[in-house]
Amino acid sequence: MVGITTKTIYATAALYQLSFCGQDETLKIKDIAEKANIPQRFLEQILLELKKKGILISTKGAFGGYKLAKPLEDIKLRDIMMILENDNCSDICKTNNSVLKLFWKELQTNLNTVFDIPLSEFKKYEEKINQTLNFSI
Repeated sequence: MVGITTKTIYATAALYQLSFCGQDETLKIKDIAEKANIPQRFLEQILLELKKKGILISTKGAFGGYKLAKPLEDIKLRDIMMILENDNCSDICKTNNSVLKLFWKELQTNLNTVFDIPLSEFKKYEEKINQTLNFSI
């Protein structure tokens, strides 16, 4: 079954925390892990992979940390999944049946479309949460 792994879920949570930083600000791994409720050692591995692929920038030193390398509008969930996970659909069809091959290929195309959502969508969900909180008071 195609699914999203814990790595992608944690990466998304970390990127959400980093979305609050200004252009000149960074967040330390310890702070990201604490705010996003992610085990720090696991987060270190995830952030390193995202840095290698140009999603994040890191700065060393006492005032160092991580920040986004590009705007959230330019980071898609599909990009994160492709960095951190295997291509879940590429090996699904293990038969020579052309009907099944076409079926799985179309499924893969549809999944790519679904996950082609920019992480700037966080703002829409923040608005929904704020509306819900306002209605429930």
